[in-house]
Amino acid sequence: MTRTPENHVPPTGHARIVESITSRWPEHRVGPSLERVRALCGLLGSPQDACPVIAVTGTNGKGSTAIMIDAVLRSMGLRTGCFSSPHLQDVTERICIDGAPIAAERFDEVWEQIGPMVGMVDARRIDGIAMTFFEVMTAMAYAAFADAPVDAAVVEVGMGGRWDATNVADARVAVVGPVDMDHMQYLGDTLGAIAGEKAGIIKPGSTAVLAGQQPEAAAVLSRHCVEVGAAMVREGLDFALLDRRPAVGGQLLRIESAGGPIGDLFLPLYGAHMAHNAAVATAAVEAFCGGRAVEPGILAGGLARVRAPARLEAVHHDPLVVLDTAHNPHGVRAALAGFREAFDARPAIGVLAMMADKQIGTVLGLLADELDQIVVTAVHGNPRAMGVEDLASAAIGAFGRTRVHTAADTTGALSRAMMIARDSGGGAGVLVIGSVYLAGEVRDILADEGPGPVVDPLTVSVAGDPDGPGR
Repeated sequence: MTRTPENHVPPTGHARIVESITSRWPEHRVGPSLERVRALCGLLGSPQDACPVIAVTGTNGKGSTAIMIDAVLRSMGLRTGCFSSPHLQDVTERICIDGAPIAAERFDEVWEQIGPMVGMVDARRIDGIAMTFFEVMTAMAYAAFADAPVDAAVVEVGMGGRWDATNVADARVAVVGPVDMDHMQYLGDTLGAIAGEKAGIIKPGSTAVLAGQQPEAAAVLSRHCVEVGAAMVREGLDFALLDRRPAVGGQLLRIESAGGPIGDLFLPLYGAHMAHNAAVATAAVEAFCGGRAVEPGILAGGLARVRAPARLEAVHHDPLVVLDTAHNPHGVRAALAGFREAFDARPAIGVLAMMADKQIGTVLGLLADELDQIVVTAVHGNPRAMGVEDLASAAIGAFGRTRVHTAADTTGALSRAMMIARDSGGGAGVLVIGSVYLAGEVRDILADEGPGPVVDPLTVSVAGDPDGPGR
């Protein structure tokens, strides 16, 4: 049980509602079942069936792909709902309507409407637990989308697919991004097993849009599509990224679509991985439209409006600070390649925090090959976070003692990294990486509406040991 601090002031209004929901069984504790969310949606009148759904899963890139799909659908004139996880700064980010997070007042109204039914499902203790935080948020999203109403819902799967709460809906289009190794304790320890779990979002009669996959995952996904009678649209066969080149503020793409090649598509995001995600998003929208090509001007307008916070996002320029949420080897490789191509910061200083259940040694090895120095820390109040001392010890093994620094918290780590960058000259930059939670904390400090300083943490004294292991 969590002990309430003696000086804790009970929240009121919206804060009280958010605290009550977030105090439920958290996302990192998985109760693999659809029965609780099915029971709740049944009481709510099946809001998940109120509009067609595009579900997006994959090991990495599913959030940005969902954002791109949503943007193109809105460019077509459709009203959209988009559900994503986790959030960076505020829980309302998870439920977006027409590209904007749901208002706090509306969030509270939705909870007040469904809260009594949540209590009814809680009382049943299905599989021995009450409804989880993620299950409640999923049901709230579907209820909000039904009430809006929206023309289409783009839903990012939380984990896996088969038993993820979002899978209570039968998606018209099921998107599977690249499958790699992550969450092995829940999804299996082989690519085939993980792909099998993610294939669960592909339902009979749906269309599966499959990003390029490693052979083992591709075989599992293809076999599942045949077994359930789902049509397949495959990267490299049915659609493709034909070309891309860096541009100011992003990149220019040429994509093979259902109607043939479309060029000069500006995407305000960096990295080859984001270009491939844009090709997948285009194919998903075309599948949603029955295989019809998206008009080039509509596609261009949608992609140009994409905004994906903390995906190689520059949030400060003196010195350069870039945020990314990559937290597993596949994502870190892509982020480092994009960072090197788009920013070419030298020297490059990392700020790192990680969850203890991640592939920390492999990630540190990748970072050590690209970053000159690293400052390790821990995200605030997260029981999954690896402690600073343990992470520093692992980092020394990859970087060597003289390249590793520590700070007790995010503000201290950011301050130290920015100080090192400023002392190193005008071409230096800072890359914040390793955890969505870390990116959210840094964004709270630095970002508002676009790249530019809001608070300079160098005005705050560095927390923890100022020298750390390796001064």
